[in-house]
Amino acid sequence: MSLTRYDRIRNLSHLSMANQDAPLTGEALIKEVCRRIRVARSYWDAHNNAACRGERDRAIFLYNTLSKEQKEQIPQVLRVWLRYRSEKYFGAHRTSPKSARKSK
Repeated sequence: MSLTRYDRIRNLSHLSMANQDAPLTGEALIKEVCRRIRVARSYWDAHNNAACRGERDRAIFLYNTLSKEQKEQIPQVLRVWLRYRSEKYFGAHRTSPKSARKSK
């Protein structure tokens, strides 16, 4: 059985910065949030909605752990994209993504 592209990517998840032993704090956490938002935006620009949704969810999870002062250190362009523009397309009011398989 060959691995799909998704399986190969998932097997590399142990290399991700978010899966470190110690949780991120302070400046490292702010950098990680910015990085994840930028990655989500690059997926969005490439019309890769599934990957964008996953990165956006991770970015929002980390963003919600920040204090008010830390949130202000995130560039405004990134904050706006994360909260408003992407919410329009990936919000709870939208239909959830369907499987790529077609029923026979």
